[in-house]
Amino acid sequence: MSSYDRGISVIQEGFVLSTVKIEIEDGEFREYETGITAGDVIRDIHGRKSGVVATLIDGIEKDMSTVLESNCKIEPIDGESDAGLYILRHSCAHLLAQAVTQLYPDAKPTIGPPIEHGFYYDFFMQPVGDEELKKIEEQMKEIMKKNLPIVREEHTNDSLRKMFGGNKFKTEIMDDKIGYEVGSTAYRQGEFVDLCRGPHVESTSQIRWFKLTSSSQAYWRADSKRESLTRIYGMCYATKEGLRNREKQIQEAAKRDHKKIGREMELYMIDEMIGKGLPVWLPNGEILKSSIEAFAIKTEEEYGYQRVTTPVLGKKQLFEASGHLPHYAEGMYPPMEMDDGIYYLKAMNCPMHHLIYRNKKRSYRDLPLRIAEYGTVYRNEMSGTLAGLLRVRMLSMNDAHIYCTLEQVAQEFANNIKMVQDYYSAFGFEDYYFRLSLWDSENTEKYIDQPENWEATQNHLRKILDDLGVSYIESIGEAAFYGPKVDIQFTTTIGREESMSTIQLDFAAKERFGLKYTDETGIENGEVFVIHRAPLSTHERFVAFLTEHWSGNFPTWLSPIQVQIITISEKHKKYAKMVSEKLLKSGIRVKIDDSDNTIGKKIRLHRKMRPAYMAIIGDEESENMTISVRARNGLQRNGIPLDEFVQEIEKEIHNRKTTLDIVPEE
Repeated sequence: MSSYDRGISVIQEGFVLSTVKIEIEDGEFREYETGITAGDVIRDIHGRKSGVVATLIDGIEKDMSTVLESNCKIEPIDGESDAGLYILRHSCAHLLAQAVTQLYPDAKPTIGPPIEHGFYYDFFMQPVGDEELKKIEEQMKEIMKKNLPIVREEHTNDSLRKMFGGNKFKTEIMDDKIGYEVGSTAYRQGEFVDLCRGPHVESTSQIRWFKLTSSSQAYWRADSKRESLTRIYGMCYATKEGLRNREKQIQEAAKRDHKKIGREMELYMIDEMIGKGLPVWLPNGEILKSSIEAFAIKTEEEYGYQRVTTPVLGKKQLFEASGHLPHYAEGMYPPMEMDDGIYYLKAMNCPMHHLIYRNKKRSYRDLPLRIAEYGTVYRNEMSGTLAGLLRVRMLSMNDAHIYCTLEQVAQEFANNIKMVQDYYSAFGFEDYYFRLSLWDSENTEKYIDQPENWEATQNHLRKILDDLGVSYIESIGEAAFYGPKVDIQFTTTIGREESMSTIQLDFAAKERFGLKYTDETGIENGEVFVIHRAPLSTHERFVAFLTEHWSGNFPTWLSPIQVQIITISEKHKKYAKMVSEKLLKSGIRVKIDDSDNTIGKKIRLHRKMRPAYMAIIGDEESENMTISVRARNGLQRNGIPLDEFVQEIEKEIHNRKTTLDIVPEE
């Protein structure tokens, strides 16, 4: 019997079956018996192996088990779509919780959200290691094979509280999100049940392609004063191929991990005696950091910036005036009580830059005023969130503040967007996009309470981006507390998306700090807008990105060791020293290895330091005043006249090439 024949009104055994009219994906209408499920309709239209995990019913996500009792539009949610992956990963988090509670009956599940590439679930339980993760994953696979139906249940408030009465974390969630007057839903699979609004896949057998990846410490409600939890991470995909591709990506990430490469290249160290999240730049890292800063200083001079240096701490009144204490107190270190008042380590440079602006009377001729600083700031990050250079407590920020009129904002934004594009080109970054970060008008407590200013400045930035022809997306809730911003979102070579740079418009500082200028008529004007910008993020974060992007094989102009000289035997030491002196005189960073080790051992030893070039010196090179050059790509060029080599590498460094020109790829 066809789907149409099944669905239309028919006379069976003397009575007429009522029907529902369903609009399917392509605008076609079909009729089915009332009471049919969304899953049955999807299978009828798309087949049983379609990969659909849930549905949209009149635009609302619903389980496949949803019963259709009235006319509606139904659309499939494919497992490989963003929405489908979210549902799969949410269901996989429930599968993880079921496995954990079976293996560890005393464990208390708390929350388990989907995240990019996977999911996590936090449990009140003892920490788990790699061996425990393997056991939990095997248990998840056993549950998956049982093909347990995942059933949505409607509950009253009383029944929910009775069901989860032994789990104070779930009770607290209910207190916050459900209250006491209404009920909510739970999802059951076998004996396991979890408080959830869904939707979910139909059965555990649909959650096939997953893998647990790691565990860490977390705190309930991200509050270090609350209970310590064990967080278990996993990844989940709709297909075997999707999971395998992600596993390959993770393997590549391990090779490119800036923490591993940082140790090999001796870029930085973190020592427990100094403190977590407080990196120490070693000589090679300082060279890299200083090269980036020198490039930034030169660029900013060309754009008309003036450089300053400000203290690393300031009085409480300063951060109250800026709004950081009321809006950012949790991110700041605790106060220090001194004989002349209470001081805080600065988490931002901007309050001090505002005082520099206010230090003397300003005329319209002074605007725009651009103040720049590689200022070190300190942020009270939770120890469990710290990660190499990506998340630290001490940050040297490529910071600047522009003081201008509203009419000048557009040009200053355009200049900074061009600056970002030029920087990214110089560093070899291509995969990035712009995001207009807006306030959330329905969640206003974390923002300056000036709704009209929010709307006006957001529209202003939107027009600027439109006029520039820059492609961008909008994101609600990502603004700074004092104004909207444009974030530059960078996608790493391992698929991780992060905010790299930011350009922020601040409409609050002018009132908080009394920023003024004398206009053309001699009248004092308080409409001073501030642009916060950090195109190169912080040294720490930028070096982490740069290291992973290049796998430590930095372009020659950035490489801590630009030429590593290697002698074949002791008799070549004299010529090696002459080569070194000539290179050093040309400003090229060079090191010599004239040890007794074999040439093969020397090459292997220095490869991990990733010099741009290794200059091999033997009999022929010493006699002919040449060198043989081995590049990081493994290719070699022999018999290069020394002067020619010096000229070529000088040119490569001067032009900030991102390719190896002396020994190019074949």
